[in-house]
Parts: sequence; C-alpha cells; structure tokens
Amino acid sequence: MSEDDNAREARLGGISAISAYILWGVFPLYFKLVGDINVYTIIAHRVVWSALFVALFLLVLGRWNEIVPVFKSKKSMGWLVLSTLTITVNWTLFVWAIDNNMVLAVSFGYFINPLVNVLLGMVLLGERQNKLQATAIGIALVAVAIQAFGLGGLPWVSLALAFSFAFYGYFRKTVGVGAAPGLLIETTLLVPFALAFLVWAGPLNPLLASDASINYWLLLMLCGPITAVPLILFSIGARRLRLTTIGIFQYIAPSIQFVLAVWMLGEPLSQTRLISFVLIWVSLAVFTYDSLSSNAKNRKAAKARKEKMA
Repeated sequence: MSEDDNAREARLGGISAISAYILWGVFPLYFKLVGDINVYTIIAHRVVWSALFVALFLLVLGRWNEIVPVFKSKKSMGWLVLSTLTITVNWTLFVWAIDNNMVLAVSFGYFINPLVNVLLGMVLLGERQNKLQATAIGIALVAVAIQAFGLGGLPWVSLALAFSFAFYGYFRKTVGVGAAPGLLIETTLLVPFALAFLVWAGPLNPLLASDASINYWLLLMLCGPITAVPLILFSIGARRLRLTTIGIFQYIAPSIQFVLAVWMLGEPLSQTRLISFVLIWVSLAVFTYDSLSSNAKNRKAAKARKEKMA
C-alpha cells in the first residue's frame, strides 16, 4: 500500500474507533430513556434485537460463512459459552447500575478495566510487568482501597464491571472469532432464554401494553443497532490502528460517562470519590506513558534491524 493509502486507512480506523468509544460513552443516556422498564426485560430485548440486527448485517455483507466453522468447533463454542456468560453479567450489571443512578461507578469500572486486563495477563498468562506497569497497578489498588474506605465497602459494581469485561475480552481473544460473528453466536445462545423470559414476564410489564407502548417498543428495538454498531466500528478501527492507539482511545468512553454523571445526571461526587478518580487518572497516565515509550522503543529497534539487514 502507498503512503496515501496507509494514511486513509489510519484516518478511517481513527474515526471508527473514536466514534465507537463516543457511542459507548453516551450509552447511559439511552438506558435512562427505558429506565421505567424492568432491567431484565431490557436485557432480554437487547439480546433478541442484537441477534436480528447482526444476522442481517452479516447476511447483507455476505459474511454468513464465518459462522458455520465456529459452530462445528467444540473448543470454539466452549470459549464462546464462557464469553456469553461474562458479557451477560456485564450487560445486566451495566443497565442495573444506570437504572440505580450509579453512572460514576460505571465510569470508574471502565477506567480500571485496562489495568485489570494487565492483572489478568499476569495471573492467567504468566506475563511479566515492568516497574512502571507495576506502579500503575499499585496506584489503582490504592484508588480502589480509598473508595472502599470512603464508601464503607468495596466498589463492587465497578470491580464487577471491570473484571467481567476483562474476562470477556480474554475469552474472545482466546477463541479468535470476529467481532460481529462472535456477537451473533453469543446472542443466539441467549435468544431462547430471552424469548422465554419475555413470554413469561409479558404480563409484568404494563408499560409495553400501555398507550406509550409504541415508543417503548421502538426504543427497545434500537437495542440491536445501539449494541452492534459501536462493536462493528471498533473492529474496523482495531484492524487499522496500533494497539497503543486503541489503548489511549479506550479512555474516551469512561471520561464521557464521568462528565454525564456529574454535570448532566447530577450524581454526587464526594471528595473521597474524586481523590480515587484522580489516582486512577494518574495510574492510567503512568500506564499510557509506559505503553507509548515501549512502542517507540520497539519501532526504533525494528527500524535498526531493518537497516542492518539492508
């Protein structure tokens, strides 16, 4: 590819990734709109409409053949069952937290998620961390401890969101299935349970049978594209950008959630919680600096090897 082609690909990747993280950042506003509906009903609709939307998307693009080999592999399906369980926990807790005015807890959870990924790499994959990475994790642990002390208990919502999404990423990385095909398989596994719940819970949801039912039904149908579009945009960006760049972009979503929680949704920001957020930002700054410097060193070393071979 020419330099112009590479530049265009990089721009497309950057626009796609940033768009994905912005959409994830404003996610809480959508769930506030359907907040009068039972959380589990929202999750059930999210599963059904996401499956339909992604299936249509793959059918239009002619990518249906990516699904069949996965279903034939017991190993791949085993990993996807685990990823399905973890993303179900993550989705349910995410919607529950927003419904209970805990967007700050959601933001904190996704701020610490990159550091939890590093921790899982240490524990599950035996990865060694350098001093800066260890320092970043240490500062994050202090931030969590401060929240635990200030709030009178561990910030379990934040930790559960961070760990569930980190394990989801680990399982998906292990199975190696594309973003959209993987999401279709995961939601397909959940569709029977979601439909059974909706049939059972129908009488318990008077809003969906009221005069405003059309509006609520339309909002719930939007769960499909709202779930799938950011994921598709992210996959476009991830294929075209360096991991370091993606790593920096991932702070966009929790930053937006933090702003929404404090300045739009009116959640109280105590001094203790603010200190914990400041420490997390310091931790992420250390972590990002390490990633950037390591990436620069690797590129310099690769260039030197290339020049030496020439």
